[in-house]
Amino acid sequence: MLSVLRVHLPSDIPIVGCELTPYVLLRRPDKTVTTDDVPESAPLDGHFLRYKWYRIQSDKKVAVCSIHPSEQATLQCLGCVKAKIPVTKSYHCSPKCFSDAWQHHRVLHDRAASAVNENGNEEEEVFGRFNSSGSGVLNTSLSGSVSSTSLTNGSAPLYPAAVTQRSGGETWFEVGRSKTYTPTADDIGHVLKFECVVVDAESKVPVGHVNTILTSRVIPAPSPSPRRLVPVNGADVMGHLDSDGRISSSGTFTVLSYNILSDVYATSESYSYCPSWALSWPYRKQNLLREIVGYRADIVCLQEVQSDHFEEFFAPELDKHGYQALYKRKTNEVFTGGAQAIDGCATFFRRDRFSHVKKYEVEFNKAAQSLTDAMIPSNQKKSALNRLVKDNVALIVVLEAKFSNQGADNPGKRQLLCVANTHVNVHQDLKDVKLWQVHTLLKGLEKIAASADIPMLVCGDFSSIPGSAPHTLLAMGKVDPSHPDLQVDPLNILRPLSKLIHQLPLVSAYSSFARLGVGLGMEQQRRRMDPTTNEPLFTNCTRDFIGTLDYIFYTADSLTVESLLELLDEESLRKDTALPSPEWSSDHIALLAEFRCKPRIRR
Repeated sequence: MLSVLRVHLPSDIPIVGCELTPYVLLRRPDKTVTTDDVPESAPLDGHFLRYKWYRIQSDKKVAVCSIHPSEQATLQCLGCVKAKIPVTKSYHCSPKCFSDAWQHHRVLHDRAASAVNENGNEEEEVFGRFNSSGSGVLNTSLSGSVSSTSLTNGSAPLYPAAVTQRSGGETWFEVGRSKTYTPTADDIGHVLKFECVVVDAESKVPVGHVNTILTSRVIPAPSPSPRRLVPVNGADVMGHLDSDGRISSSGTFTVLSYNILSDVYATSESYSYCPSWALSWPYRKQNLLREIVGYRADIVCLQEVQSDHFEEFFAPELDKHGYQALYKRKTNEVFTGGAQAIDGCATFFRRDRFSHVKKYEVEFNKAAQSLTDAMIPSNQKKSALNRLVKDNVALIVVLEAKFSNQGADNPGKRQLLCVANTHVNVHQDLKDVKLWQVHTLLKGLEKIAASADIPMLVCGDFSSIPGSAPHTLLAMGKVDPSHPDLQVDPLNILRPLSKLIHQLPLVSAYSSFARLGVGLGMEQQRRRMDPTTNEPLFTNCTRDFIGTLDYIFYTADSLTVESLLELLDEESLRKDTALPSPEWSSDHIALLAEFRCKPRIRR
């Protein structure tokens, strides 16, 4: 007879909006073992599996720590309550938790104070008085004991008491009858129960043991503080989004570049500091989607997008938001645990803003084969290819704008735009290979530029810090022969050094923070820039590395930067963690720039 051997969840911490899919191991009547489902519509040997999900319902609720959402809160920041900061951000699980988070938490208070434009004694009254140790005026009456009837601030009840154990007054409510279940906001603070039992197909009566799982309390999906658009043209107001979420300017468009961290690379070994539930793909994909959609960019360039995730998730989900999708996968597969995973570059654009004209695909493996055929002796080709072949690709898309800022003196003129999206994923020791790939891409873009008068954007993760040879080539159009990176060239693929040039007038979009005016917010952004390179202090932040690897370059003779998505600083990232985290689901941060096409000069 069909029987259930084992039932478990990949993570016992359920998050609102993230699908729960239990692992169910079965033994068939022929004694073979499988994880395949046996639904009522296709019984096996007269039996099928029945699933049920329940939620424990009680008049009592749970306050969840804002820093460690899997923990019950034991204290509350009164400053948050008085300043009307969302109540969920006011809870902490311990005094140490609050003290450690104070540097980040204080930003909430500062923003609230700025919003109401209050200061002096009133601000002190609202936010409390904090000493040098970071402690402050706290409500510490949050108790996990069943005898506590409410969480209070003085005599006013703020939040119901926490539930620590089941009792006769609690009731299980059925919330689902399929194998999977997606927690909702109604489930927050409650424990879920999953039941799986073998049922006789004819009598519909359960047979055998009922297998059950109890989860931890459902927690809300952590949400990072919104990142604002900062104008770089000297304006004194922050960027405003229109009803569609875009900057309210008819002749501009926005471009997002983001390495989303492929699931195949998001291992607990590499990111041991990130909670396992926040590292799981079911959680990260929803969090990434919320973030990407929230930016409302007209063009989206993503790197490290697995082919199955593109086809099954990102393409259909972003289609719902009006995006057309293009994809180029890497030219080799990564074998992981019995499954083939291929990541690549995905470019999306809003159908109401652009139309697709042409697509070019760059496979650096093919370029490596051509290079070795032309330059490398036969007895060295195998080792040369082993060094050069890294499976990286670039996706180049030519789009036509459905809007215009050319004015009445140039009616009917097509406004084209070329967008390159790449991930130069090469080990840091292979400096020659990295530079060669960037040079190869630029030479391809030069050919497109020679055939058409077209603005260009070069976006992606170049795995190159500011000042490195690849970054210098992109930003300066050449590399000084004395650059230290050029000393690594065992195959002589960079020779003669005089060929390491290009004619595209490329400028890094984020260098505008360092070069342009002093509008509101600019000074804060400058503190997040490296003054020696005019690039952000970091776009990639892990326990092992913090620095800038991602860029949006544009042709300065045809485009101008209007505004940029504000940078994160290290205070924005909690000091006890790095990326990815529950709030930010990649080890990179997203970059976004708003551009305007320069009017063409008639010749």
